[in-house]
Amino acid sequence: MNVTKEVKEHNEVVLNITVDAEQFEEAVKKAYQKAKGQITIPGFRKGKAPRSIIEKTYGEGVFYEDALDYVFHDTYPNAIEECELDPVSSPEIDIKKIGKEGVEYTAKVYVKPEVTLCDLKGIKVEKVEYSVKDEDVDAEIQNMLERVARFVDITDKPVENGNIAVIDFEGFLDGVAFEGGKGENHNLTIGSGEFIPGFEEQLIGKNIGEECDVNVTFPEEYHAADLAGKAVVFKVKINGIKKKEYPALDDEFAKDVSEYETLDELKKATREKLEENAAKRTENEQTNKVMEAVCEATEIDIPDAMVQTQIDEYVQDMQYRIQMQMSGITFEQYLQYTGMDINQFRDSMKDRALADVKSRLVLEKVALDEKLEASEEEINAEIASIAEQYKMETEKVKELLGENGLANVKSDIVVKKALNFIKEKVKIK
Repeated sequence: MNVTKEVKEHNEVVLNITVDAEQFEEAVKKAYQKAKGQITIPGFRKGKAPRSIIEKTYGEGVFYEDALDYVFHDTYPNAIEECELDPVSSPEIDIKKIGKEGVEYTAKVYVKPEVTLCDLKGIKVEKVEYSVKDEDVDAEIQNMLERVARFVDITDKPVENGNIAVIDFEGFLDGVAFEGGKGENHNLTIGSGEFIPGFEEQLIGKNIGEECDVNVTFPEEYHAADLAGKAVVFKVKINGIKKKEYPALDDEFAKDVSEYETLDELKKATREKLEENAAKRTENEQTNKVMEAVCEATEIDIPDAMVQTQIDEYVQDMQYRIQMQMSGITFEQYLQYTGMDINQFRDSMKDRALADVKSRLVLEKVALDEKLEASEEEINAEIASIAEQYKMETEKVKELLGENGLANVKSDIVVKKALNFIKEKVKIK
């Protein structure tokens, strides 16, 4: 085999590969041995016809297609290694010449781009910090109250703001009922803003059993074009009135909704949980801002093949999540519900994919430059963490991970180290 390399723009490389007659002949022999059992020639038992007779009957190139597969699998990986390439796409093969004299073909591939890092010390990023206020704790306690509140029927008073009105309604445009404008026994919280502006206020003061006309105008930006900006009338009947009744905010409440004995203990634990979440949010957003700034300052000519491969991963992940979370719905049906086809979905993911690829390339470059590695202790600690999470033995985790999984564990550790290195160098103000 002889190989030459031609480097083109945008990380495109064309390999010119020549296979001599002897090597190609060996590939043809393999192809003959593979195919002869399926070939019938008059005068010969099935699978017993000599190669020369088969070639005379079907043509000299009868085995070339299979032989080319052997040639490609034998020569392309060696050519990649010899030229020290790191492909990020499948090769595009073009056969230039084939025959008894040998094979000449080209393989066009895109390779991982070179990354020239920016000066990390010159990057400045705004500091991110989320804190927990007393009102945040109060709001969380209020959410707990909402979850245990019960509904009480009101029979002796009209609808008030904050009540839940149980209503039948039907909407009319110019005296004609319109689609989607009808409901029965709908629970409408007055003041929630759930319905069109002006609707809920007109129910205040109405009593159970009372019927009324509610006159409203749809917003100009309403999603249904035939109703946008139109004045309509809803015929409404009040079937019932309810209000929420909350338990007393005391130690008994704390015992009912949590593992804590007192309200003070519940509030303290709630604050600690909110502070933990705030710390995680701060860390995540600060990290994102740092990587965005570094990537923005780093020029990389990223092949589209890398972006498309990343999008492939998004598609596979979405298909898996739909399968797990939306029983009975296929990915294709999900796309129909969102009003997109597969090409539109892929296009919508392109900016995110480009950013993710660029971040990964930057982190890999830092890891390479700084000679960052994952030690055996770090790998074992990560595997132990996985084992604890899934309540498994560490050896079983290693077995399930396999070589590829272990490689991913090592890669994740190295990426974290690279990320920490970047965060230490960048100025956060």
